[in-house]
Amino acid sequence: MSHTRQEAKARILPDYAQLPLEGPEGARTAWGLFGSDDQIGLLNLIDSSTTRNAVKSASIGTSFALSIAGDEVLPMFDRAAPEHTVLTRQNGLGLDDRFDTVYPQSASHWDSLAHAAAGDGKFYNGTTPAEINDDGAICIHHWGARGIATRGIVLDVSDVVAAQGGPGSQVSITVDDLEAARQATGLEYAAGDILLIRTGFLDWYRSIGPTERESLADRSTIRSCGLDRSENMVEYLWNAHVAGIAMDNPTAEVWPGQSSGPCASLHRVLIGLLGMAIGELWNLDALAAACQTEDKYDVLLVSAPTTMVGAIGSPANAVAIL
Repeated sequence: MSHTRQEAKARILPDYAQLPLEGPEGARTAWGLFGSDDQIGLLNLIDSSTTRNAVKSASIGTSFALSIAGDEVLPMFDRAAPEHTVLTRQNGLGLDDRFDTVYPQSASHWDSLAHAAAGDGKFYNGTTPAEINDDGAICIHHWGARGIATRGIVLDVSDVVAAQGGPGSQVSITVDDLEAARQATGLEYAAGDILLIRTGFLDWYRSIGPTERESLADRSTIRSCGLDRSENMVEYLWNAHVAGIAMDNPTAEVWPGQSSGPCASLHRVLIGLLGMAIGELWNLDALAAACQTEDKYDVLLVSAPTTMVGAIGSPANAVAIL
């Protein structure tokens, strides 16, 4: 098959209602859509045509680094803070450094397709834990080997979140909220886009004190705004044909959420069943402010995930060019 035909095939997706009910517990799944040996999920939608079109979004030329410092947020979900040691070399003529206890997902990061199982002991595309642990199947180095360069669309829902209790509470961001934000941008979604969704979480986090930060770091007391855990949300994101979402909150989905039901965990559905990339704790404040000033909400988004074989998560290593 020619390269052009491969690209055309990758960009044709069925609607959510057309996906087969062949996943765990009869869930809709995109397994096999890009082949039985697919390793990258919806990043298949980012082909050379997608990237060429995305370059047009960098019309102003201002760049924004989208990662926070590795130790800015107290680690959540039983992760540890990174330890940094500077090493003196050559009798003081040179310096190296060493990072220990680095949890990529304790700061701005990507979750790979190996991060969340769909259920029944199976991950995206029916991958088993043994295939992940032994062979590095669906791990993030497959993304790192190709890099990510696509159009990002900035959706700011921080006003909605603030009006309903704030980022540190269980505010569910609905499909209507996302659609209103999209309409405000004047943009239409295109296959291979990545949605950059600002909730205002990091801006709020920087304003709170040590006690509140410690509460957020405790798995039993963490509260965060996030995407509504509903099939309506899953259908909306899938039918937008985006390659992924990246948000400034720590959980993407509202936390905590319901304990049962087909969408009790959006991670398991979006990652495990549909192969969608998820980014969390991305630094979107300055970018969103610039978008509002320029009345322009599309960017060239470039990210270089780690190429460490078998890695489950990766620092975002992302830059948006407005």
